[in-house]
Amino acid sequence: MSLAVETGGESAPVNSERNPGPLSNGELPPSACLRSDEPTTPFGGISRAGATPPAAPVASTIHRHGLLQAFQSLIYIIVIALFIITFTVQPFRIPSASMEPTLLVGDFLLVNKQVSREVSPRVFAPTSQIHRGDLIVFHYPVDPSLHLVKRVVGLPGDHLRLRDGHVYVDGHALSEPYAIFRPSAPDGYRDNFPRMASADPGVDSRWWIQMYSLVSDGELTIPSDSYFVLGDNRNDSEDSRYWGFVPHAAIVGKPFLIYFSLKKLDTAPGQITGTDPSIGTRRNDATLGSLVDFVRWDRALRIIY
Repeated sequence: MSLAVETGGESAPVNSERNPGPLSNGELPPSACLRSDEPTTPFGGISRAGATPPAAPVASTIHRHGLLQAFQSLIYIIVIALFIITFTVQPFRIPSASMEPTLLVGDFLLVNKQVSREVSPRVFAPTSQIHRGDLIVFHYPVDPSLHLVKRVVGLPGDHLRLRDGHVYVDGHALSEPYAIFRPSAPDGYRDNFPRMASADPGVDSRWWIQMYSLVSDGELTIPSDSYFVLGDNRNDSEDSRYWGFVPHAAIVGKPFLIYFSLKKLDTAPGQITGTDPSIGTRRNDATLGSLVDFVRWDRALRIIY
């Protein structure tokens, strides 16, 4: 049913369904309460102008972004560490007493891996060129999987011999303030090297054969590109006297810093030994003392000369 409304003399049909009149009880129907110009939401509600929509959840996105950044930082650190270890500096630990008192068992060293035959700029201490008296870390010639540290006493072309444990190069005795000679049983091969009359049972057989071609007038001639090394603890060191020269290609680097040092656990002060009946009551104090005394604090960050 349509009603006519006059508009300028003409009547326009009005849809009663779109504009329903009041109900019989005088109230307007629900559809009349809505304005046609107010947009509705998909759920039938009215969308108010300026209303802020609910924020999307971002916590998980931030968390994933943080993890990605942390992972990237870790990768960068690993790459830099691998570069340093491969080309510049590498840590090593001293396992034996052959270099005492210069290096002690439990010392942790930083080694400069930039070594060369020629003079080069001083980047790390000591310089990268190898001199007589330098400490070097190298692959053990008998077993290259092992690393040793000794002191260079003979350079390529030197004529070397030992008399009563002291080193002579080209007929001149070396000044070696770093060497110690602890009491031990006499050893003709160790103290008067090279001695071709008899060999020590610990001498490598290949080295014994090689020495025959290099010894003349009681002196050992060091070939080119090779070094003769000894331990500072001369009477308790397995070194070039027993297995031969160190080729330049086997040298890893030169230690320049003791960055940490640990004592042997079984000799740490404060450790409880024996069967003392009061061991139970004293254990905590002794353990604390052992932990404190286990580190040689006076050797940390010590430069090696």
